[in-house]
Amino acid sequence: MNLLLVDDEPFVLEQLKYLIHEWYPHWNLFGAVDVSLALNYAREHEIQLSILDIELPGKSGLELAAELKKVQPYTNIVMLSAHQDFEYARKSIQIGVDDYLTKPIIEKELKEMLSKYAQKLDRSEIVMSSIKYVQDHYHEKINLSVIANFIHVNSSYLSRKFHDEVGIPFSDYLLGFRIEMAKGMLIKSQAESISMIAEKCGFGSLHYFSSVFKKKTGFTPKEYKKVGHRNEKS
Repeated sequence: MNLLLVDDEPFVLEQLKYLIHEWYPHWNLFGAVDVSLALNYAREHEIQLSILDIELPGKSGLELAAELKKVQPYTNIVMLSAHQDFEYARKSIQIGVDDYLTKPIIEKELKEMLSKYAQKLDRSEIVMSSIKYVQDHYHEKINLSVIANFIHVNSSYLSRKFHDEVGIPFSDYLLGFRIEMAKGMLIKSQAESISMIAEKCGFGSLHYFSSVFKKKTGFTPKEYKKVGHRNEKS
């Protein structure tokens, strides 16, 4: 599993690395002291779990969490915070934060939290390769057979493995990822037409894209574009 750790205090970062490596030596740990480095890691690697300090120089941990969700829609996010503030909690819920840990870190609480995600997210190399392929090629015409050929495994085996480890069929994951990418483009790319965004996200039919988008989000793409644009400006 790839785990991203972000804290501007080097001592806390090293403490986290030491403890996690001791419990899960096969995990890949990426440590960052600022938002820029954290986002670079997220763009280069499939990150299953992110542990973020809420107070960072420049952008806050909550702002970083929102940016991470755009780059890695399926990453699980845990916030490190000494705050017990309703406004932080409200913003965290809106962003999609999964868990909280209090600072200073208590080893028992950290270990219990990690064990929960280890059971859910510790994935094999072929499944991680499949997810990375989707991230890099979601705009193309791809399916499970294409990826199975690319990573040199049997497609039936990959299908079972993917479902067992991710919890949903590959086709559902691919569709969900494409919708998440489309949501970001609809907000950020106001000048682009909806049909162009649908094509960029791998949808061959505008009608199918609009139907799936409405089912997944409760909005038509046009409605989402307007609402998202208003929220960006506010």
